[in-house]
Amino acid sequence: MLPSQDPPLRVGFILLPLFTLNAFAGFIDSLRLAADKGGRSRQIHCSWNIMGPGPVISSCGLEVHPQTTYRDPTLFTHIAVCGGNNYLDPHEDKALSHYLKDAYRQGVKLVGVCTGTFAIARAGLLKGQRVCVHWNVINDFRQQFPHIDATPDRLFLESVRVITCAGSSGATDMALHLIRRECGPDKAQQAIRHMMLNGMRTSNSPQTHFFEAIQDIRDERVRVAVLTMEQSLNTRLDSQVLAKRINLSPRQLDRLFQQEMGTTPMRYFKTMRLRYAEWLLQHTDSSIAEIAAECGFSDASHLARDFQAHYTCSPKQSRLKGLSSQASVQAS
Repeated sequence: MLPSQDPPLRVGFILLPLFTLNAFAGFIDSLRLAADKGGRSRQIHCSWNIMGPGPVISSCGLEVHPQTTYRDPTLFTHIAVCGGNNYLDPHEDKALSHYLKDAYRQGVKLVGVCTGTFAIARAGLLKGQRVCVHWNVINDFRQQFPHIDATPDRLFLESVRVITCAGSSGATDMALHLIRRECGPDKAQQAIRHMMLNGMRTSNSPQTHFFEAIQDIRDERVRVAVLTMEQSLNTRLDSQVLAKRINLSPRQLDRLFQQEMGTTPMRYFKTMRLRYAEWLLQHTDSSIAEIAAECGFSDASHLARDFQAHYTCSPKQSRLKGLSSQASVQAS
């Protein structure tokens, strides 16, 4: 028999055009698996409702039909706005903003999932708050909302009124965090077992990412080149291919880079790849050979030579140094 009282965790989902399915599915399925025994999907310990004015197409092309239009916000403990590839569209959805403001005024906690945080920011509800966004959109977020303190170094970040989540698999960790707090650790563990996860990551776990802060790069062509490099860290991108992608000759690109960055594009790209390798050494347990491949080096020896020349220590020494630093932080 279903309980007569409302579940302690009640989430209303709003899906934006081109929303990312991974983040939404991880969030809602965590709720589903914690809500009932044996994955039977009855909304006992958690409940959910998908709201919106009409059908929404995800970034992968799947069409979702909301169950209802916007409902009274007080029916929910949280309202989650799930975004995706529409974040560059500066148009504000007035009806959505009005609904989010109403929810905010009535004390319902808002959740920005993936680029859903952009919609909450456009509604003017993130002033004075620190927010978390995916590393791939951090520069665009800062450009659109320069007065909001945004970081790409967390999976999710919670304040009194708003939770912001980087999206992707981090949405699952955030959902498990909410389940554990609102429904109990046994319900969170139940969902973890069903999803065959090893556990859940905490909010301050680092995103598996690497990004360049480009807000101080004045020349738009150089900015585009740096973003292209960022998206190509595991490839052996050469100056000719890079220049062609932004409609310049290699000589023109080289001259612009020297003026703006004080170095050549390929030296900059190599340094970026080495910094990414260092980040992976500090934050993952991948082998050095795997990291070499991930960073576009031909093999572990190639990475080791360039890493030693740049950092004056080997990749192995860098990893040991990072482990020692983490142990000191944990002990203090």
